[in-house]
Amino acid sequence: MILLGLIAGWLASMIVGTNQGALMDIVFGIVGAIIGGLIMNFFGQPGITGLNLYSIIVSVIGAIVLIWIGRLLRRA
Repeated sequence: MILLGLIAGWLASMIVGTNQGALMDIVFGIVGAIIGGLIMNFFGQPGITGLNLYSIIVSVIGAIVLIWIGRLLRRA
């Protein structure tokens, strides 16, 4: 999960354009995996299924949502 979190967090930070460092990338990736899994379950799809491309995509989506929510809360 840490490797998946690192990859997903790094990809999400590159897509969104943030630079929090490796530790925060891991945290965003792991929490993003949980959020992405919940989002996918809501739509009737499987969540994280292991260390594969599908799980990385789900985790990146969740991490992007997490970064977006963080930005919204920071502005308020």
